[in-house]
Amino acid sequence: MIAQSLESLTHMSILARFALAMAIILLVPIVCRKIRLPSVVGFLLAGIVFGPNGLRVAQEHAPVAHFLSEVGKLLLMFFAGMEIDLDRFRQTGSRSVVFGSLTFAIPFVAGGAVALLSGYGMLSSLLVGSLLASHTLIGFPIVMAKKLVDDEAIAVTAGATMFTDIAGLLVLAVCIPIHTAGFSLNTFLLQLLGLAVYVPAVLIGLTTFGQWLLRRWGSSKASQVALMFVIIALAGFGAEIIRLEAIVGAFLAGLAVNKAVRHSPAKEEIEFMGDTLFVPMFFITIGFLIDVPVFCRTIMSHIWMVAGIVGGLIAAKLIAALATRRIFGYSRDEGFAMWSLSLPQVAATLAAAIVAFQAKNAAGAGLIDEPMVNTVIVMMLITSVLGPVLTERYCGRIAGQNGDRVCS
Repeated sequence: MIAQSLESLTHMSILARFALAMAIILLVPIVCRKIRLPSVVGFLLAGIVFGPNGLRVAQEHAPVAHFLSEVGKLLLMFFAGMEIDLDRFRQTGSRSVVFGSLTFAIPFVAGGAVALLSGYGMLSSLLVGSLLASHTLIGFPIVMAKKLVDDEAIAVTAGATMFTDIAGLLVLAVCIPIHTAGFSLNTFLLQLLGLAVYVPAVLIGLTTFGQWLLRRWGSSKASQVALMFVIIALAGFGAEIIRLEAIVGAFLAGLAVNKAVRHSPAKEEIEFMGDTLFVPMFFITIGFLIDVPVFCRTIMSHIWMVAGIVGGLIAAKLIAALATRRIFGYSRDEGFAMWSLSLPQVAATLAAAIVAFQAKNAAGAGLIDEPMVNTVIVMMLITSVLGPVLTERYCGRIAGQNGDRVCS
């Protein structure tokens, strides 16, 4: 009976599959909010349960799901660029650069060292280091609820996000072409030249062009949304022309149109489309790749590498936050709040890891292998839970101290 039920699941009609996918996208965030888990984790688990290694509702090669996932990956990076508050970065200026440098460099070195000791080559180790160096501000809603957005230490942490995200993507942009095509000094110099031309061209040229497009053709929300998709596609296509990954272009496109669309109704529309279909499908299809028994065996057989990566990240981010606290004279709780906010590695980290895993060289090997991808997933699960818990604790203390000062 069970076998027959499972067999019927694998032969569901396209409409039944679509209905199930929509139900998952609807219910997973609700359940995750109740148990205080990021929705990303829920979508991954749903992908595992209903994917080719679970109930096999989804086929191993599903072109529609793959297309939605690819668009979701680009939108994810576009949103990451669009959500960076450039005004706050300008306000905190040099202090954000200092913290950004420390919270990038220390985890970068720690992650690279662990990867080298685990037997990975230099190029793969550099990429692994960059995966640890960025961060995702999933604890920022807690900051807003505590009314601490204007706290300088918090603002510095938010501003540092721009530095770490760009630096991490630049490492990815350099490492992948070298891995896929081999190292050549001339090719490497051309790659750097391409980056030197492409990044300003997107940030300056696409900013002006995007604003002109939105003024000229963006008379309605529908046309503005369509234009933003055009901008993402142009930036991604431009990146691929110079052998960069499209996610680099999508992130820079988000930065480029940041100010023009920050308060635009179209921003809400494209976020709605992304959050209700494309981005969830990206994480669900990641879950398709995970075979739970293989995942568990891989983790257990590489337990020291997993412990080194996760422990190294937590310790390195703490050292960076406490060093910045000492330099600028922030309170103890502000230092720990900076640590907790810079700890989570979620969306952008996982997207970059998957891109590195899928980048194949002439021998068919990825820049990172399956054990490292599994390690990144473990890191994501731990930090996405630990970060917000610590943020709630330390931001609560800061808010309480601020209230005491007001009362006194």
